[in-house]
Amino acid sequence: MKRSKRYLEVKEKVQRDREYPLEEALRLVKETATAGFDETVEMHVRLGVDPRHADQQVRGTVSLPHGTGKQVRVLVITKNPDKEKEAKEAGADYVGFEDVIKRIQEGWLDFDVVIATPDVMPQVGKLGRILGPRGLMPNPKSGTVTMNVAEAVRDVKAGRIDFRVDRYGILHVPIGKVSFDTEKLVENAKAFMEAVLRLRPPAAKGQYVRSVTVSSTMGPGIRVDRNQLLTELR
Repeated sequence: MKRSKRYLEVKEKVQRDREYPLEEALRLVKETATAGFDETVEMHVRLGVDPRHADQQVRGTVSLPHGTGKQVRVLVITKNPDKEKEAKEAGADYVGFEDVIKRIQEGWLDFDVVIATPDVMPQVGKLGRILGPRGLMPNPKSGTVTMNVAEAVRDVKAGRIDFRVDRYGILHVPIGKVSFDTEKLVENAKAFMEAVLRLRPPAAKGQYVRSVTVSSTMGPGIRVDRNQLLTELR
């Protein structure tokens, strides 16, 4: 793949064969983020799991202490008038039932998170082919199928993220923006890693966290010193 001159210039600042302490790696992410917008800082963690086996799936949620810096558009699907009111008061961007289901079926996807009450899941389940591939399908494990819609909306708006290992055994998550102070990015990164370590499947054998990389949206990947990071988290 052909790379831009800007990308090649910033890549020269990164030593490919070196693993950096987390704080230094994140400072370097900020330094190499030279696009004309506030890039997202991403964290990529390769795990020693085989996602083809159900007992080695890694999936969870974590509330980042400083949020992601992104304005999250939340849709709440419910047919309960009281829950509809709660959702609106908590800051949900869109609330509805049959009307929003119809809009989604017609191609509307202007939202980032879907929260649903359990009583509407038979109808929401019909949207699986649309929402599933986009990672938008409500799920009890991620806290997006709940009767406590107000708390769920507030958590998402405050910076709660959902994560799930991909078919290659890698987690990809946003941990903030390059405009964040390095200290805030470090705290967000550690909060995420602590959640990942808590979710280690009993069936996972050998080395669980195999590698950690950070980058900005348009910047090069920077390898993090895995051993040092895990030591700091113990």
